[in-house]
Amino acid sequence: MDELETRAADALTMSEMALREAGALIGAYSLSFLGAIVLLIVGYLAAGIFERSLYAGLGRIKGVDETLRRFLSKVVRYTILILVGVTALAQFGVQTTSIIAALGAVGLAIGLALQGTLQNIAAGIMLLVLRPFRVGEFITTPTISGTIEEIGLFATELRGVDGLYIFAPNSLLWNVPVTNATRNPLRRTELALTIAYGDDVATARQVLLDVAASDERVLEEPAPETFVATLGDAAVGVTLHYWTATADFWKTKIDMTQKAKAAFEAKGLTIPVAPRLLPPMPSQ
Repeated sequence: MDELETRAADALTMSEMALREAGALIGAYSLSFLGAIVLLIVGYLAAGIFERSLYAGLGRIKGVDETLRRFLSKVVRYTILILVGVTALAQFGVQTTSIIAALGAVGLAIGLALQGTLQNIAAGIMLLVLRPFRVGEFITTPTISGTIEEIGLFATELRGVDGLYIFAPNSLLWNVPVTNATRNPLRRTELALTIAYGDDVATARQVLLDVAASDERVLEEPAPETFVATLGDAAVGVTLHYWTATADFWKTKIDMTQKAKAAFEAKGLTIPVAPRLLPPMPSQ
């Protein structure tokens, strides 16, 4: 009986000590817990405010793409939330140095695993910021040509001249020279024809100038100009340079080529035909 009473007394003493320790822990961490809750709430609200403010501020900057606005504002939002989360853990005495180091290691591992993807994202950001091309413009690179349909963070969508769909990773468009055929308002066109050596060069040049003057889409300034470009084995090359609005480039070139041929024929100018090379005769 005495042994049972002793055990009961020990259990009661241990319970009282546990309660006192629990009370001490609650008292010690209650303020930290409340502070962490308040910090999380304030941080969440602040992240939303910064996100909306940055999104609106970028919208007032001319030329900033909608995709880039959303991406940068989201990056700011989640960066603030991560910092707030780490700070809240510090309220409970957690060593945040190790957490930051772990996050850095995870980020490095993800960066190495997604190296190609991150390269496309970086290229997409640069394309959206510097805008070497926009939606609706026709571009040419050493490997790709087409009309821009959409510019994303990872890739750019184009429509080829034959109507085919082209999906190009942004890194392929950022690390190469890009020729934008529709960015500038004016474009020069070269129309090259040949005449026989017996034809009058001055007449051919005047015919080309008259053809250019007859088309209202050809600009008077810069003025059209003609010159002898080549002296071939069987023909003289005469070239016309003229300027049009970029939107009229292709249609004007097609019409001008047809008009120039008809005008040459009307003036009796000959467009020599290249001699056909015959295969060698077989040996007897």
